[in-house]
Amino acid sequence: MAAGKGSLNEVVFLTVAEVAAVMRVSKMTVYRLVHSGHLPAIRVGRSFRVPEKAVHEYLQESYVGVESA
Repeated sequence: MAAGKGSLNEVVFLTVAEVAAVMRVSKMTVYRLVHSGHLPAIRVGRSFRVPEKAVHEYLQESYVGVESA
């Protein structure tokens, strides 16, 4: 396993519906993020699972702070 990566036993995976609830967007928006490669996911059968850490990293990178004048 690569250095700096945790074991898969430590990874928490979220369903598309759970990701949508955390991000407060529709499930279709989550599917678009996954298919475009902006949000990493694994496929389990016909559904996707997204690592919880990836969701938080995506939100952190997407954060737009308001600069004071």
